[in-house]
Amino acid sequence: MTGNGSTETDLKAKDFKSDQLVRWCPGCGDYAVLAALQSVLPTIGVPKENIVIISGIGCSSRTPYYVDAYGFHTIHGRAPTIAAGVKIANPDLSVWIITGDGDALSIGGNHLIHTLRRNLDVNILLFNNRIYGLTKGQYSPTSEQGKHTGSTPLGSLDPPFRPLSLALGARATFVARTVDRFIPHMKETLERAAAHKGTSFVEVLQNCNIFNDGAFEQWTDKTTRSDRVVEVRHGERLVFGKESDRAIAVSNGVPFVSRRMEEALAWDETEPSGARAYAISQMEEDEDLPLPIGVFRCVDAPSIETAIHDQVSQAQKDQPGAGLKDLLYTGGLWEVS
Repeated sequence: MTGNGSTETDLKAKDFKSDQLVRWCPGCGDYAVLAALQSVLPTIGVPKENIVIISGIGCSSRTPYYVDAYGFHTIHGRAPTIAAGVKIANPDLSVWIITGDGDALSIGGNHLIHTLRRNLDVNILLFNNRIYGLTKGQYSPTSEQGKHTGSTPLGSLDPPFRPLSLALGARATFVARTVDRFIPHMKETLERAAAHKGTSFVEVLQNCNIFNDGAFEQWTDKTTRSDRVVEVRHGERLVFGKESDRAIAVSNGVPFVSRRMEEALAWDETEPSGARAYAISQMEEDEDLPLPIGVFRCVDAPSIETAIHDQVSQAQKDQPGAGLKDLLYTGGLWEVS
């Protein structure tokens, strides 16, 4: 039996591959994320008919066409709103929101942060390639300052959003980061996101090889990765380097690199305030610090759809006969022929 009480079926990744031609540029990081998602969905213990993929607009938002499950390809930035309606109407569904850095953090910013703070039980995958790919290479809310694009020929002036910091600031109960080229890590992260009760927010650093190729190369290159990436893993110390000889320590809330292993920060993803997670999420801004990946925060909190249904049930007990049908048929009625 699955966690939802349904008979478990022997699903495979191929069962989640649709008959649609995948229309992404050859070499796009989206292919890796799609493959990881299709391989994880059979493992989450949810019947296929109870899985829904919802997206907004952008390259990543084509995903519902490519996953053989129920889905909505909605409008720009509004996928969380549609997902809220779906989840509240049927809490048994496993709902996945697929979005991009432009879709989620520009026009969809308010929808995203309120979904996070309400703790709707959905899984949000934010594909971050630091560029608008679908509209041919304009700078996005996560593009670095000074980025030269068609819309910023002299260099962008905006300081970029940090998606993890934003999610942590909105008090998201599950916040994680992975990378399109780190396949085992990506699958593990998606599995953990699916298992979390509440909003799961996963930033996936994803390469756009046409309009922003190599944006994350300093962290994905095999020759430099061990010196430029540190994985945060619950209960383990933050140690990195080819010889595992460097540590991330914190002084007055500010992370720094130490050669003294006894100073290495022991990671606690359940830390209630999320202050340490927020500090670590800022590390990518400093070139002297490695990029942190992994699960930054994972805490338990009531989900909004459960609270809504409980509230409605209590109201119905307190006021018998106050349902919608009763309301519609209360008072004067007339018949139109």
